[in-house]
Amino acid sequence: MKSESEHEQMNIVIVGHVDHGKSTVIGRLLADTRSLPEGKLEQVRRNCELNAKPFEYAFLLDALKDEQAQGITIDSARCFFKTAKRHYIIIDAPGHLEFLKNMISGAARAEAALLVIDAKEGVRENSRRHGFMLSMLGIDQVMILVNKMDLVNYRQDRFDQIKAEYQNFLKQIQVEPITFIPISARTGANLTTLSNDMPWYQGKHLLQLIDDLKKAKIKPEQPFRFPLQDIYKFSEGGDERRIFAGMVESGKIHVGDEVVFLPSFKKSEISSIEGFNEPVKSEVSAGCATGFTLKTQVYLKPGELMCRSNGEPLPNIGVTFRANLFWMGKSPMIPDKKYKMKIAANRVWVVLQQIVRVLDAADLSTEFQKVQIDRHDVAECILQTLKPVAFDLSREIEATGRFVIIDNYEIVGGGIITQSITAAESYNHKTLVPTDYSWEKSNIPIMARTARYHQHPKLVIITGKDGFYLKKLARSLEEILFKDGHYVYYAGLANLSTGKPDTAVWNNSNRCEREDDIRRIGEIARAIIGSGQLLITNVLELADVELGILKTLLEPNDILVIDTNRQKTGNYPGVINLMVSNEMGEALERIKTMLWENEIITGCYSSYSR
Repeated sequence: MKSESEHEQMNIVIVGHVDHGKSTVIGRLLADTRSLPEGKLEQVRRNCELNAKPFEYAFLLDALKDEQAQGITIDSARCFFKTAKRHYIIIDAPGHLEFLKNMISGAARAEAALLVIDAKEGVRENSRRHGFMLSMLGIDQVMILVNKMDLVNYRQDRFDQIKAEYQNFLKQIQVEPITFIPISARTGANLTTLSNDMPWYQGKHLLQLIDDLKKAKIKPEQPFRFPLQDIYKFSEGGDERRIFAGMVESGKIHVGDEVVFLPSFKKSEISSIEGFNEPVKSEVSAGCATGFTLKTQVYLKPGELMCRSNGEPLPNIGVTFRANLFWMGKSPMIPDKKYKMKIAANRVWVVLQQIVRVLDAADLSTEFQKVQIDRHDVAECILQTLKPVAFDLSREIEATGRFVIIDNYEIVGGGIITQSITAAESYNHKTLVPTDYSWEKSNIPIMARTARYHQHPKLVIITGKDGFYLKKLARSLEEILFKDGHYVYYAGLANLSTGKPDTAVWNNSNRCEREDDIRRIGEIARAIIGSGQLLITNVLELADVELGILKTLLEPNDILVIDTNRQKTGNYPGVINLMVSNEMGEALERIKTMLWENEIITGCYSSYSR
């Protein structure tokens, strides 16, 4: 027999329109599962008799509130009941503002939801709002309780009517309920036993359905996630360890396991597990604050996410994602403004790209045309970071799927990631790709040109902080490749060569101008690459968002980035890192060698000579 501490626990939120019977459902579940404090049911019945009023199970919650007011440790917003399978916490959500804030921030986490509809009154506006709220929170397991069936004489046609109407609404907001169940909380019909009054209902009773809910994986069974918080180095006593410290958020890992750090994709192997004044460990699991040493030394910065690389699912890597965001800032969140986002141990700049819809937490009203996110709004939105980040969807791994937004050193928002947006689904793809349809393509396949020209056509971008050096390097590269007989062309735009990208990209007045220039480069590159040539260009401090635009425009062709500033732009293979201090001849030789080794150019190789 399981002890109390060994039982599974599940959090379930219950929502519904006023007077649709939420409290009665909770009270009946508490009573029928014998989860009330001893003598409480009898006490409430006696009080009803003394006051000459009929007993209602909803009164049980009022009694618990009275006890809470007297200092007894019972939370009226959280009720507890248990079955043979597991223990449950029912979260009543009378205060939508507080509930939404807690759910989004992670202070509360409901794994399933019960939504109550009155069979007599039918679907009300609040019924729709509550359904939308559950959709925004990403709660997948939803059951619809059609309550007060006794008031409609347990009629199947009335149940079917409500089911059809509400199911149609849920389909519009992408919510797929587990089931609709006809109940009467007052009489107990179909709550903990099946009712003889509804022989037409062939399903399970509510308690059985609740026990059938799927429990989220416990953290040690999830894929391994270790946000790197800090790196400790020692300089005394010949200790040469570099300890990578943080908290294991999920999964487990052993000494000898291969790991990968994201988004840099650097790999190594666990050499040892370190702890202060602790015995030697061979493995650690979720919830453990610890440190690791690696067998091969790699250069890393705090904020990387360490994962196992031996077949476990890896997190998403990207710059664009869909999120549900709760805004607490005094000033609204507006598009194009840069905010700091903290996700796990990583901090990156982020901008609001698109507002999909907004839910007002005070009255649950919904807007689809808002241009800003106001205080206490819950918004479904598209966010875009300036650099690639590693993240999970919140429903899969909570710790790496949740984030906070910081503005002027204050936390102004928190959110959960609900979807990773790939290039094909992004705003960039939808707005950029249609330009391809205006081109009439050559009948000569690109592979035929590759064989004829002895080169693989590609866009070569030289980026960094010194605009004059970039331009000179790009033009010199074109010259030596042309002298060697390669088909190559240099094209650069002045705005992208000498402008100030910090303002040009992210300030409202200049952002569109720079994006237009990036788009022009992409369209020119698409045509030149299609002709089998190499296109060389230089862009001052190319941002990851801009690289994403170019990659979208050039799909399926690849891009080679030559970074003169060691900023490791983008998450793309084949990035060459050069320093501005490199002598020009040495830099050109390194670039040409890389082009030849990667078969971008083929044929006889000749060194550069001044």
